[in-house]
Amino acid sequence: MIKRSLGRSALEVMPIAFGGNVFGWTVDEPTSFALLDAFVDAGFNLVDTADGYSAWVPGNQGGESETIIGKWLKRSGKRDKVLIATKVAKLARRPGLSAANIALAVEDSLQRLQVDAIDLYQSHQDDPATPIEETLGAYAKLIEQGKVRAIGASNFDAARFAESLTIAKKYNLPRYESLQPEYNLVSRAGYETELEPLIRKENIGVISYYGLAAGFLTGKYRSEADLSKSPRGQGVKKYLDARGLRVLDALDQVAQRRGATPAQVALAWLIARPGITAPIASATSVKQLQEILAAVRLQLAAEDIAQLDQASAP
Repeated sequence: MIKRSLGRSALEVMPIAFGGNVFGWTVDEPTSFALLDAFVDAGFNLVDTADGYSAWVPGNQGGESETIIGKWLKRSGKRDKVLIATKVAKLARRPGLSAANIALAVEDSLQRLQVDAIDLYQSHQDDPATPIEETLGAYAKLIEQGKVRAIGASNFDAARFAESLTIAKKYNLPRYESLQPEYNLVSRAGYETELEPLIRKENIGVISYYGLAAGFLTGKYRSEADLSKSPRGQGVKKYLDARGLRVLDALDQVAQRRGATPAQVALAWLIARPGITAPIASATSVKQLQEILAAVRLQLAAEDIAQLDQASAP
């Protein structure tokens, strides 16, 4: 494996990131520890989370994922082997990207994660009510204080992301070095139409989420009856149409040719996409994680990529 630079930052990441949204949701603490150990021991290094994970679970209040990661970091002693990416803006009690909120939210995250610095601190969503220069100015202070190494953005549209880059340059403020968009074989148009040309022009790192479309691209869900197999089942219902089934068929064919699984092929397609630094993928068992990580060893041929491109064309 070869590390990839995240934008113009000093951060170098392996080509698959672990999605920490499952910690405290579909994965308990002991299993989370086992997954993190297996991920890092396999040579991977970027763990992505957010202060809002997993506030949607009944009885949770947000911060559960960060707390579990923090306990693992303390127990494992592997802080120097991992890059921690977290986010601010969507937690109900710490909403938005105002300077005041960022100053409070980062301290909460640092405490839960039990670290002195966050490697990648991301705006979880745009905040039109706060001037961009205020947000970037708040991040500048955190970088100066050594609490944050680099910044990124998630769920921004192309216009706002471009505006953020322009303001950063104009006022000599830190720029977003990464973008975290939804992107996979069944969700292509939103990223490829406007965001992809921008990030490639500006040398922005991309850590795309929903790399497996909430599990749909594993081939686990092929009919309405399959949706009850997982807590995430209803989230993939929208993909069960003619195009979605066409994509699964192409994944099956490529997987058979390459001696791989559909999930590995779907991730290998993302890894091979120009501009993508590391797709984010989650797992709920070590066995499942090992299958996912094997995608980095899968070299798709031009014919494979062409078949997948055609089947998934927006």
